[in-house]
Amino acid sequence: MTTPFDKQPSKRPGLLTRLRNSFLTGIVVIAPVGLTVWLIWTVVGWVDGFVWPFVPDAYQPNALLNRWLIGPDGPRLPWLIDLLDSNEDGRVEINVRGLGVVVFLLFTVMVGWIAKGLIGRSMISFAETLVDRTPVVRSIYSGIKQLAETVFAQSERSFEKACLIEYPRKGIWAIGFISTDAKGEVLAKAPALGGLTSVFVPTTPNPTSGFLLFFPKEDVIELDMALEDAAKLVISAGLVYPNGKEAKEAVEERVRHAAQ
Repeated sequence: MTTPFDKQPSKRPGLLTRLRNSFLTGIVVIAPVGLTVWLIWTVVGWVDGFVWPFVPDAYQPNALLNRWLIGPDGPRLPWLIDLLDSNEDGRVEINVRGLGVVVFLLFTVMVGWIAKGLIGRSMISFAETLVDRTPVVRSIYSGIKQLAETVFAQSERSFEKACLIEYPRKGIWAIGFISTDAKGEVLAKAPALGGLTSVFVPTTPNPTSGFLLFFPKEDVIELDMALEDAAKLVISAGLVYPNGKEAKEAVEERVRHAAQ
């Protein structure tokens, strides 16, 4: 006779349950890879579609390839033309995806190299002076410029370290990113004896938005974890913990000391 308190034998999952679990596991594996490949492929195609209209027709990939394959005396490599797609005129039509990205990178590097020189800085300064005198264009240009400098500039606009601060009230801790020490009017008018530190407190799961807060330096606890690990912790809402094994061992050690 069995009672409700007797341990029931565990049932083996059915075929549909195992198929469902295998399908979900496959989705977890395929989704990041597939979405990453799709995103890169889409961005590359978008850059190609943006770059090629600015390239003269004589220097388009199809024009260069046909100029090399078809000479004045006829096709140089007839067997290769037969393998490739060609139209009624015998011209080869191909889609070289990603070559526009290479052209864009080379063009950007060249513009950056010129902009670092004296002539380039003078031209940029003159152009920005003209833009500042145009009401609508001035607002659009300044906003895009600030966004680009924030995202791509690496000189003095990167966060220094991750930290812990008590926010939004005492006893509640939040992860922040130390940017710089407070300066100017903020430091002069804030009643802090040891100085102020500007801390960016990101939101979860989108760390690009958040709050800029100024804390006394003695209230900011610097963390040893890297900025990337702190960002992962914020994005994952605490699910992806850096150095999880070491943190677990430290917590267990504290529990053992507390029990003694």
